[in-house]
Amino acid sequence: MRIDILTVLPEMLESPLGCSILKRAQDKGLAEIVVHNLRDYSTNKHRKVDDYPFGGEAGMVMQIEPIDRAISHLKSQRNYDEVIFTSPDGDVFDQPMANSLSMLDNIIILAGHYKGIDYRIREHLITKEISIGDYVLTGGELPAAIIADAIVRLIPGAIGDEQSALSDSFQDNLLAPPVYTRPADYNGWKVPEILLSGHQAKIDEWKHEQALERTRLLRPDLLK
Repeated sequence: MRIDILTVLPEMLESPLGCSILKRAQDKGLAEIVVHNLRDYSTNKHRKVDDYPFGGEAGMVMQIEPIDRAISHLKSQRNYDEVIFTSPDGDVFDQPMANSLSMLDNIIILAGHYKGIDYRIREHLITKEISIGDYVLTGGELPAAIIADAIVRLIPGAIGDEQSALSDSFQDNLLAPPVYTRPADYNGWKVPEILLSGHQAKIDEWKHEQALERTRLLRPDLLK
């Protein structure tokens, strides 16, 4: 899988995309994440990618030309399944969406910045808009990193134990059950006996009951 991220702040993505599971997946050749500086596609001598909005509103707007040039350049090299824009207007990102996107071959993620992007980009170049929640960030770089992380970890082989990803919270619309490790007794705080019993069927039943109960208490909306 290849993920191309278009941004005006490429340095903001260096650390999150170069560590842990994302780094291992790239080292194994399972995923390729390429960050592009939109200023490289500007025809302005000062490498500007923004300008004042028509209509006199405050703030600056990302211009259409550098973004169109970047997307056109990438599309001349390969086919893309989705061109995603990180936007508060988009569909809210969730686990089912991550699962779906992880099955694709190539995607582009445009990280928004400033006051927004020229709306013609959204009308003619973007195929999907994604929001990571109802709040405003400085730019779309962190949402782009979150989307990439959630997708890549689902690619077979990215995680050593693939069953681990399948048992994550939200995979079955339930929160994950409690987990414990050694020691079984710490300062009198004990691990539930059922987990020490060795009876796998009863352990699985307990885990499911705990997942249901935690979801009812903490995220009842998921059960709807």
